[in-house]
Amino acid sequence: MSQRADASQCGGVVVEFESDDVRDARAKKARSIPGSALIYLKGPKFLIYVSGALSMWGDRMWHFAISVFLIELYGRNLLLTAVFGLVVAGSVLLLGALIGDWVDRNPRNKVAHASLFIQNISVTVCSIVLMLVFLYKQRIEQIWDGWLTVVCYTVVIILADVANLASTALTIAIQRDWIVVITGYNRGHLAGMNATMRRIDQVTNILAPLAVGQVMTLASNVVGCGFILGWNLVSLIVEFFFLSRVYRIVPALSIKPPVEEEDQEYLEGRRLQGNCNTSLNLKEITNLPLCFRRFRWLVSTCKDGWRAYYRQPVFLAGMGLAFLYTTVLGFDCITTGYAYTQGISGSLLSLLMGVSAITGLMGTVMFTRLRKTYGLVNTGIISSCLHLGCLLLCVCSVFAPGSPMDLSLLMPDVTSNSSTELGGMASQRQKHTYPLRGGSNQPLLPDRSSIHWTNNTVLFDNVPSGTAPESYISIILLFLGVITARIGLWSFDLTVTQLLQENICESERGVVNGVQSSMNYLMDLLHFIMVISAPQPQHFGILVIISVLFITTGHTMYFLYAHKAKRKRSLDT
Repeated sequence: MSQRADASQCGGVVVEFESDDVRDARAKKARSIPGSALIYLKGPKFLIYVSGALSMWGDRMWHFAISVFLIELYGRNLLLTAVFGLVVAGSVLLLGALIGDWVDRNPRNKVAHASLFIQNISVTVCSIVLMLVFLYKQRIEQIWDGWLTVVCYTVVIILADVANLASTALTIAIQRDWIVVITGYNRGHLAGMNATMRRIDQVTNILAPLAVGQVMTLASNVVGCGFILGWNLVSLIVEFFFLSRVYRIVPALSIKPPVEEEDQEYLEGRRLQGNCNTSLNLKEITNLPLCFRRFRWLVSTCKDGWRAYYRQPVFLAGMGLAFLYTTVLGFDCITTGYAYTQGISGSLLSLLMGVSAITGLMGTVMFTRLRKTYGLVNTGIISSCLHLGCLLLCVCSVFAPGSPMDLSLLMPDVTSNSSTELGGMASQRQKHTYPLRGGSNQPLLPDRSSIHWTNNTVLFDNVPSGTAPESYISIILLFLGVITARIGLWSFDLTVTQLLQENICESERGVVNGVQSSMNYLMDLLHFIMVISAPQPQHFGILVIISVLFITTGHTMYFLYAHKAKRKRSLDT
């Protein structure tokens, strides 16, 4: 130390003569840093992150590409895309409980590997079929008087739907079950992993469609299919290896409660609780053909799954999250299509999409800090208030200058004078709306892709013409509300996700999350129906108000859950 002081006083270079112990300690610490990094890279958390990133990237690319492919195949018409969206939503709605029950009843490694294999192989085969259709479309249309084309479209939609169902099963297995076991049921670690997985999802939601969109734009649709095909084959191998590695190094994953025995006792108990006709009913059931017995079992499984979902203590919280899906206030094709009719360019929309991704990431950061400071239930309350407060800007945009909303739609029976006045008002507000020219396919009808407008050559062939709107206040308020609301939205989403993870018993974790997915798709279908019922830009204000009402209802359900949870906690203490 004296040598250091003398050197510093003289203004010279400090030369330290360390002892052997100090030098050994420094060397050991230096070796421990890369060693700890290597341990983390080989650990289950990192492997799950990489596997999840590969899976999410493939899903985002596929959801974007299949929408564009179906539009191209059907003469740049949205019919096939709409059919695909309805098939996907309807299948998850009907089969969500069965998928979750299958996840519960089978070993974790078999569920993950089977879901991964079915998902990637379905996308691979579907990509091959699409490549053949794009290459030989004219020849295919001449076979069987064009019916072979219909068969190809049907095969593509079925394979894509199977891939989505397998993806749903994989998401339930990994993000709702494996993560809980890997963290050792530690709430802090669980919140961290949930937030990290959501950040990965936010980033891939932006970058993956852009990547495959650039390949399709610079090359061709056939090359795009080949790119997705190659990605899925490589991803299948890597994800399979990583998930197998995680399963081996986390012994708790191989331990699962005997769901089949519990369910069998429950069913036998229900059978014994009947009247004197129980034995006759059982004989009638056993005498039914095998197909009818299996169908009866499927219906019974779905019914039991929905009952299990209803009796969960977090039922109201899950329902509140589902109600948030009935909204047009998100960066999907509906909101971006509306913004396009109001004079917002595609480049500006892409910039707004990037900003929304940043606010979504801010929501994940806010979730972890609020949960650590105020607890999980209070985090949901704060996130709900923030979400609703930001959406009030969207409500204000409906009545702000520049809004194309036509109030005469709400008053069909009016006098001729008032209708004339309202007609004049409507004609003035029509100046803010850009009518589409003939032959343009404006994406007011929904599809499963969230940013499909990036491929302007497909969906936006014609640039809207006309003078600039008199005021941009309405559209600015709309997007300001949508973007800022994503902070509270994703924090609330993570809150409910962790509540479901913590409060659902391990034997019912799959089936309950499967029913939750069904509820989410059901409410998503309602918002599709809303748009189909009121597709014009003049109707969008009404859709905004209805969306805010649904979101308010969802958050009210969560407030009721939070009140019951706090009351129960106070009684227990």
